[in-house]
Amino acid sequence: MSSVSAVFEALASLPRRQILAYLSAQELTAGEIAARFEMSAPAISRHLSILEHAGLVDAERRGQFVHYRLVPDNLVNALSGFAFEICPGAGPLKREARRRAVGPSRPAKTAKAAVPRD
Repeated sequence: MSSVSAVFEALASLPRRQILAYLSAQELTAGEIAARFEMSAPAISRHLSILEHAGLVDAERRGQFVHYRLVPDNLVNALSGFAFEICPGAGPLKREARRRAVGPSRPAKTAKAAVPRD
């Protein structure tokens, strides 16, 4: 599954979008996240796993707790990439961006220094 597909799969669920909203404000443990929902711990774990697989959250074990935090750049990059794919003007913009990243295709002409003549 492509990363964009994984992101959209993750965003398809209201509880996962709510988890992302909670994590946008602060880092939370799995237990703190679970306390905000009326669902089983395995269901919360599955939602967190899908978000982690999509690269939208990062998990870090500290002692006996797993702390989750939002990875905002991945969400922005995935959504921007998707928008560029469906945007009618995206093709020319992407080609221009690639051209600029690579640099000019031919060597730039150098200006000759003016030499004073007597």
